[in-house]
Amino acid sequence: DVNAAIRGAFKAGATDIIVTDGHGLGTNILIEDLDPRVRLNAGNSSPYAMVQGIQSGDIDGVLFVGYHARSGSPNAILAHTWSSKKVANVWINDVLMGEYGLNGALCGHFKTPVLMISGDQTICAQAVELLGDLETVIVKHATSFTSGDCLTPKTAQTMIQKAASKAITRLTEGKAPSPYKVSTPIDLVIEFRFVEMADNASRLPGSSRIKGNAVSMTCMDMTFVYKSFRAAVNLA
Repeated sequence: DVNAAIRGAFKAGATDIIVTDGHGLGTNILIEDLDPRVRLNAGNSSPYAMVQGIQSGDIDGVLFVGYHARSGSPNAILAHTWSSKKVANVWINDVLMGEYGLNGALCGHFKTPVLMISGDQTICAQAVELLGDLETVIVKHATSFTSGDCLTPKTAQTMIQKAASKAITRLTEGKAPSPYKVSTPIDLVIEFRFVEMADNASRLPGSSRIKGNAVSMTCMDMTFVYKSFRAAVNLA
């Protein structure tokens, strides 16, 4: 699927592509099977995790491949937000969002729009609602947390390639969605699965306990939000 997005982007005129492995420990993509025209960010301790590289300041657009809906979503395969064991919900300025929102808002801080997303029908709908009229590729229709009506890889990859090409073409024509900007200062609220996790997370300087299983922080911008969120989850 990643290679399909790469092919589509290059076909539409992209000149430089960075791939970031955003799942788990960041050691999932087989670099020997990756399109040789790209570079790969691997490992999970990088400053900006799933969108490492965005801070360079010269990224024109981002494609989200293989995303899932936010925690608690019905009819969404493996719906979770960052950590299925720790995080119940996340709000940024009172807007409930998942990883697509955290990453999309960080990209927006660096003036970069999200151009495309692939996944099930639920994540695609959530991404459009929050991030704007980006290209969506529904490669499976979820029927529960662990079941879905799935396209074959060949069919899905053909769709991803076409959507990536269209996304890049829209960008060059000035028809892409605008970067998702969050007004500052930013209120971050994290609701954890268990009270003891909030106990641990509340040790983070600048955090406030707002209820038994939730903490809040006021952050100067999305870089501060992203790093504070990761630190709180790690403490939890």
